[in-house]
Amino acid sequence: MKKFLAIALAAVMLFALAACGGNTDNNGDEPAADVVKVIDINLTEEEYAFGVDKAQPELLEKTNEFIAKIMEDGTFDAICNNYFGDGTPVAVKSAVEDPSKDQLIVATNAAFAPFEYMEGDSYYGIDMEIAALLAEELGKELVINNMKFESVCLSVGQHKCDIAMAGLTVKDERKEHVNFSESYYVASQKLITLADDTTFDACADAAAVEEILKGFDATTKIGYQNGTTAQFYVLGDAEWDFDGFAVEGKGYDNGALAVQDLINGNINYVIIDAAPATMIAANFNALS
Repeated sequence: MKKFLAIALAAVMLFALAACGGNTDNNGDEPAADVVKVIDINLTEEEYAFGVDKAQPELLEKTNEFIAKIMEDGTFDAICNNYFGDGTPVAVKSAVEDPSKDQLIVATNAAFAPFEYMEGDSYYGIDMEIAALLAEELGKELVINNMKFESVCLSVGQHKCDIAMAGLTVKDERKEHVNFSESYYVASQKLITLADDTTFDACADAAAVEEILKGFDATTKIGYQNGTTAQFYVLGDAEWDFDGFAVEGKGYDNGALAVQDLINGNINYVIIDAAPATMIAANFNALS
């Protein structure tokens, strides 16, 4: 991920900018106009879980026990507060992979704030903080392998990593490579438009948004992060019962790149997960 995108995705920067009263024009007198907006309608509903190596049933059992524990004792809520509330995101460091050591090797795609992202050589995000605590619970050293999203489950399926922690939606296709843990987060997809685009402003629900999307043809370009639910939603997927749309889909390595292309006028809309959509939009607006 390019350096400026890493900065744009950083949750700390988001909250710091918000605390300073938002964006201003060059004279500091008036708030600058937003460049993008998120249509506040959930287009889908899905569950996030961790993908565990099929050859390690004991790890799956311990991971499920750990999820139940952090849900019950408030730890999960405290982690979420670091990214959605007034808490402070915690930096997570990765050790160097060493087969001679007892390590928990986590596969992720650190371009999906607020679940996983990087600042310098430190990892941040809900999943990364959980990964650090899980490794500690297991008495193992944490190793984080950052890779393209499409490779995350595959790397675990090939026994190169122990567990995938990457904002993963539970999906039958991914079950070919991993055993999913219990769910820990309910997610959805949302639409990002340019701030002055009023096409979807009158929509009251997902059906209304989809009715408009169905009216588009291949001259409309919609961006999404490769391998995510948004891609299946836009292009169609029988397993998810998504019909897809007659638009041109364009995939990106992360949502921030897609939104940047939207701002640059190369695509018309972006569809990504709700939490990253909110953070990415807020950061681009703050930087405008």
